[in-house]
Amino acid sequence: MAVDARDKEISVDDHVRYVDTGTVGKVIGIKTEDEIDWVKIDKTNLWYKSALVELLDEKDINVEFTPKDGNDEDVDIEAIKEKASKLENMEMDSSVAEGGG
Repeated sequence: MAVDARDKEISVDDHVRYVDTGTVGKVIGIKTEDEIDWVKIDKTNLWYKSALVELLDEKDINVEFTPKDGNDEDVDIEAIKEKASKLENMEMDSSVAEGGG
């Protein structure tokens, strides 16, 4: 039996929030390894320690994301992931730019 940070039982299809980053998603898997309970969240397809997530109430599940800048445009998660991937693969070189003058 997996429990959240507040000792509430977690089941598959429950919605949870990872307390460190605020990632919200539906639980799609539960497992126990080395006496540690893990939950897999659909949004990221990653496993999280169940003690580091919190079970969400029904009223918290349907909260829409609103960017802090007030921009009403939809957020394209895949485009953000692609940009992050390109930045991770970028090589740093001290000879790329030189000061003018």
